[in-house]
Amino acid sequence: MSAVKVTDRISAVSILNPAMRIFDVVMKTEYGTSYNSYIVRGDEKAALIETSHVTFFSHYVEMIKQVCDPSEIEYIVLNHCEPDHSGSLRDLLDLCPNAKICVSRAGSIYLKGITNRDDLPLVIAKDGDSIDLGGATLKFIPAPFLHWPDSMFTYCEEERTVFTCDMLGSHYCEPYIYDTAVTYPAKYFEALKGYYDAIFGPFKPYVRAGLEKLSNLDYDFACTSHGPILTRDGKLNEVLRLYNEWSAQVQGEVDIPVFYCSAYGNTEKLAQAISRGILRAKPDAKSEAIDINSVEMSVLQARLNASTAFAVGSPTINSDAVAPVWELLSHVDAINSKKRPALVFGSYGWSGEAVGNITARLNGLRMSVFEDGLKVTFVPSDEDIKNAEELGFRFASSF
Repeated sequence: MSAVKVTDRISAVSILNPAMRIFDVVMKTEYGTSYNSYIVRGDEKAALIETSHVTFFSHYVEMIKQVCDPSEIEYIVLNHCEPDHSGSLRDLLDLCPNAKICVSRAGSIYLKGITNRDDLPLVIAKDGDSIDLGGATLKFIPAPFLHWPDSMFTYCEEERTVFTCDMLGSHYCEPYIYDTAVTYPAKYFEALKGYYDAIFGPFKPYVRAGLEKLSNLDYDFACTSHGPILTRDGKLNEVLRLYNEWSAQVQGEVDIPVFYCSAYGNTEKLAQAISRGILRAKPDAKSEAIDINSVEMSVLQARLNASTAFAVGSPTINSDAVAPVWELLSHVDAINSKKRPALVFGSYGWSGEAVGNITARLNGLRMSVFEDGLKVTFVPSDEDIKNAEELGFRFASSF
């Protein structure tokens, strides 16, 4: 790929990675991704906004050379220091001997561990600080927890452009980097939502704060770190609308789902009884027994993380809970689930470790696990079913 002109003074030197299928271990990237980096050339100085993944360093340097000699770069701005943004920095500094690194206070700490260097030429970017490139000014705007503590935006008023770091981005890769050239809009918006859920879902209050900061800027281009550049003539307004919708505070119903897996229908019977007890305690709540194997995992994940409280049940097979239960719990939003009420239950035949193992996991996530849960041997008796319903009633009455 070649460098692409964004405005008279800004060029994109983005690396495309259409073959990537997993990002940061947990994110599926069905449509690949891009590592977006930008050069801003003023009348007097040049600045590089973000770097790229070190895997693509040679190609990345060749792209930079299409715009300017790397030795001309006097500032390297890192809006965020995760290795997909900063991975090329260590090697790049050898080619940019005069460059200073503009980074947030938190980022300055992280960079030392990422580069294993204590001699970095750092400039700490505080709120409202700016650098003058000559006819182009870069202003720094802190945007913490979007999605690391070090995150910030960089704004170039003269070019009506804001560099939004990960915010408004997506793991989506097509040959052309503008949103107006996206060939498959439905797939792009699918990737946008998946990216939001994985990256920003745990940080909705910070997303709202970031959107407020962006609303105070006058810009036509949002240069993201991943995915297409967003424009006013393209998808920018729609993406902003969706971010506002997805991050809005919702005053909704009380939702207490009861998730379960059941080998022979015994844990299912307990789940249904617990749900009845919950509804007896809170008639206006939403609660039903949900077979984990019958619903798409992304739907279950969203339901669990949006719930007021939840119950989860599993049979014991080979001295443990079953795999679908562990997969569901692997998607817990650990940041926002602290102290969330949770209840554990299950039927077993030999030893019954599932309930204890799930309880330990939820305690590790700092949830508020109710009582000792419920274990029933083999087929629940009428008394067991009654006890399960009473347990659901007590659970729902406890918050």
